[in-house]
Amino acid sequence: MNAILQVLPPSIRDVIAALPEEVRQRVEEIRIRENRPLEVVTAEGTGFVATGGRWGTRAERAYVPGREDCLKLLNLISQHSLYALEEELRRGYVTVDGGHRIGLAGKVVVENGKVKHLRDVTGFNIRLARQVKGSGKALIPYVFGPDRVENVLIVSPPQCGKTTLLRDLARIASTGEWGVKPRKVGIVDERSEIAGCLRGVPQHDVGPRTDVLDACPKAEGMMMMIRSMSPEILVVDEIGRKEDSEAVYEAVFAGVNLFVTAHGRSLDEICRRPGLTGLIREGVFSRVVLLSRRLRPGTIEGIYDSSLNRMDRERSVRARC
Repeated sequence: MNAILQVLPPSIRDVIAALPEEVRQRVEEIRIRENRPLEVVTAEGTGFVATGGRWGTRAERAYVPGREDCLKLLNLISQHSLYALEEELRRGYVTVDGGHRIGLAGKVVVENGKVKHLRDVTGFNIRLARQVKGSGKALIPYVFGPDRVENVLIVSPPQCGKTTLLRDLARIASTGEWGVKPRKVGIVDERSEIAGCLRGVPQHDVGPRTDVLDACPKAEGMMMMIRSMSPEILVVDEIGRKEDSEAVYEAVFAGVNLFVTAHGRSLDEICRRPGLTGLIREGVFSRVVLLSRRLRPGTIEGIYDSSLNRMDRERSVRARC
């Protein structure tokens, strides 16, 4: 939270800093929209923030950021140089100290059918990155063997802990904790969320044997990483496009193990996605982990083998694909 407070304009910083400690500790997102109520999202739900740190569901009492607030925030994020943010504005997000990501919304400038620039930025989604070391420990018996690493697909809807779990699995593999044999790890971090790089340096602990390609398209980055850094394990977030699947096949045929994630509310839903159904049916992933927020973000709802037979209960349950 301290790193986030540093990039907020004073008016918004004071409002957020005044929140009760128990609320600030649970903040997942701060949503700032020009001329609309200041919103804070926690694990328990969403609320609007009023001057003095009052937090509740009544929008009419909330602090309303104005144009000046948005301009100051953009200047603080860019360190008063929008030119330095040219690539980030095209992608629609910025990574700041601590690995926190700030999503941007505004008027999109399109050239030749592609996004060239984002201007008149009026919306900011500040997503607080929290590294949870040890979150992957429960998966160690299912993923790591003495001479073998399983190919892992982590599935869940947004904000259920996919990236947090993926990051910790990469760290465990690279560090060699809890009896795991250490291995070379390569992270292709298209959205700068896994390692949270700032100027190429990971802000999260992803292990001493880990190399990161930051802000690189997944499919191209996977091939670059294999050719240049010879990883034993390749880590990629949110696959799903056709080119992602093709790169996954190439990695598997090159003898590289994979830790990847994908959006989905269920295994049946994943099986219906054109970019993933072939990978699932051919058993590319020997471990499929389903997450939810049922108890808390990162709740493991099931661990499945390549045939989608459930492994984490005595009763064998097979998902249909």
